Formats: sequence, C-alpha cells, structure tokens
Amino acid sequence: MKLHLEPVTAQNREEILRLGVLPGQKGYIETVAQCMEEAGEYGGWRPVGIYDGDLPVGFSMYGFFREEYPPEGRLWLDRLLIDARFQGRGYGRAALEALLERLSREYPEKDVYLSVIEGNDVATRLYEQYGFRFIGEKDIHGEDVMVRAWNGNLIG
Repeated sequence: MKLHLEPVTAQNREEILRLGVLPGQKGYIETVAQCMEEAGEYGGWRPVGIYDGDLPVGFSMYGFFREEYPPEGRLWLDRLLIDARFQGRGYGRAALEALLERLSREYPEKDVYLSVIEGNDVATRLYEQYGFRFIGEKDIHGEDVMVRAWNGNLIG
C-alpha cells in the first residue's frame, strides 16, 4: 500500500467523483459530488483524493474555521470515504493516519473535530481507536461531534 493524499483538481476531479460507498452506507455520508459542491460554496474546505499509488481509493476534506467558532476556531476533518471496491483492506485506517499526520503538520497544536451520524458504529470505533471522543455536542447537521486533542490527551 502506497497511500497518499492529493488535492482534488480539474485533472482528477472526474475520477474522484466516481467514488462511492456501499448501498447500506449511503445514509452515513454525502456523495462526493455533494461534498465538492459544499467545498465550492465554503472556501475553507480542502478536498483531497486518497490514492494508493495512482489508484483513487477514497475521498476526504478538511478545513479550519475561525469565524464560525470564535475565538480559537476549529479544525474539522470531514467526510472520510473509502470507495466500496476497496473497503475491508485497511484503507480507512491508513487514510485516517495520513490525514491526521497532514493536519498536525499544517495546523500544529489544533484539536481535530469531526462528526458522525448515529448508528455509524464502524466509523465511530475507528475514530475512538485514534483518540476521538464524543463531547456531547451536535454539529449544524445534527450529527454527533467528536474531538481529538492535538497532544494526544483525552477530551470529554
């Protein structure tokens, strides 16, 4: 596995838009097209393709939002998606590790926030293994918010 993250650009947009989850997972995450539309509306999002070598296997986006969460702002990891064809091969775990490493480099000393839809137990377990904890908060979509401290200390 040679996993790396690439910005979504005009050159790779179409192949990233073809990624999708299993039918039973569709209620847990927006489509890549919906994510890209949101990223276009809110310039703070940074959409990335998740690649194994030259093969696109997933999608995510992240961003730092100071105005929406004053005064410190919040760093959000959003929409981690592994394509249905590549699930069950360790890509989710490897992608999360790569994303967390990138976030710690680009946004040092910032806690990482994400949200999950109730019932998405597979994602919740993965996030908990990497130190994310529920904080008793809902995001603007009514999803449960989790946070991981930048220094590894448990929150919540």
